[in-house]
Amino acid sequence: MSTTTVSTSSGAKRSAHALELLRLPTPAGALAILLTPEDGVVRAAGFCSPEALEVRLSPALADRGIAAGPTAGPVADAVAAYGDGNLTALNGVPVDQPGTPFLQLAWQALRVVPAGTTSTYTGLATAAGRPTAVRAAGLACARNLIALFVPCHRVVRSDGALGGYLYGLDVKERLLRHEHWRVTAKGTMPSDHRQTARGRSAEVVL
Repeated sequence: MSTTTVSTSSGAKRSAHALELLRLPTPAGALAILLTPEDGVVRAAGFCSPEALEVRLSPALADRGIAAGPTAGPVADAVAAYGDGNLTALNGVPVDQPGTPFLQLAWQALRVVPAGTTSTYTGLATAAGRPTAVRAAGLACARNLIALFVPCHRVVRSDGALGGYLYGLDVKERLLRHEHWRVTAKGTMPSDHRQTARGRSAEVVL
């Protein structure tokens, strides 16, 4: 692996094995992805600028800087397949982000919420082993650094409302619509329509 001189968000020049940056189209807009080239692990992803992701990285990763990555490869192929309708294509992409034991359990639980279904914050807390930690489950979604691959967009409020999303509710709704989860104009699922387009339960309590 070659050594590349790049710029960090502070503008300082550093010689390092830079993180690879991918900018890929999705049904909800352009997705910025940062990965470590030595292992192909996604370290950050979001519907935002690379700089907005970089400032949320650990110092050790941020100091490596960012360089443009290849337009083809396992991660790019998985995102393209997801956009083409293979909704499980992202499941096998390796990811890693720092966090407390509870956050790690919550993020793991998010990755098993099937596309086309949703969980609630209560369901996520239960799946992470702390049924009463509903606020902490919300925090896990808010602190998730790897959007789409760790699908916090699949968590909604218990009344069916979309809840929050770091990158905007319009992005969240577009992702859910792509995954065949029916959303009304008010951002909720009708009480008389509890099935997805593929016939699965529209809410999963793990």
